[in-house]
Amino acid sequence: MTRDTEHIEQTAAGPDAAPFTRSERRDRFVDDPRKKSVMLAMLLSAMPGLGQVYVGYYDLAFRNILVVCGLIAILASGAAHRLEPVVALFMAFYWLHNIVDAGRRASFYNQALAGLRPMDLPEDGKAPQPMGSLAGGVLLVAVGVTLFLNTMFDVPLDWLAQWWPLALVGAGAWLIFSDRRAKAAAAVSGQTES
Repeated sequence: MTRDTEHIEQTAAGPDAAPFTRSERRDRFVDDPRKKSVMLAMLLSAMPGLGQVYVGYYDLAFRNILVVCGLIAILASGAAHRLEPVVALFMAFYWLHNIVDAGRRASFYNQALAGLRPMDLPEDGKAPQPMGSLAGGVLLVAVGVTLFLNTMFDVPLDWLAQWWPLALVGAGAWLIFSDRRAKAAAAVSGQTES
């Protein structure tokens, strides 16, 4: 418990009321069934993103696993060309950051439940809602057609070994486009409210 929680007084009983006893504080702040274990979140993050899933940050978890898988793929393919130590160091840093981030998010989540830190909590136990995406649909169709041509008509996939970085370029371009579109929409909605 922190010093902040030790000096919380009962407001309903008046200014001369005694502070909460340890057991009352424990009942009020610690035994919330929604509380997340910081150590469990960190332990689960040994598999990148799993600690964030435990706390409820699904989008962040998905990004973490994609970054780590992408870095592993770059290292395994040999595409880094003499930059392997840099990529490996970044991967180790990112992996450790993922573990620390899961612990911090679990701690902040618990503090928000106790009313000590104002923050938006993720929805309890709700997985991301499936929603349509033009880019995702096009990507699935392209991958499906490519694999279909390979299995049914023996179209070789050797070209993928050389051209796969274009997928990263496309994903980055889509993220930039989505960000610009969201900022433009926020600017338009801000102007209409004024």
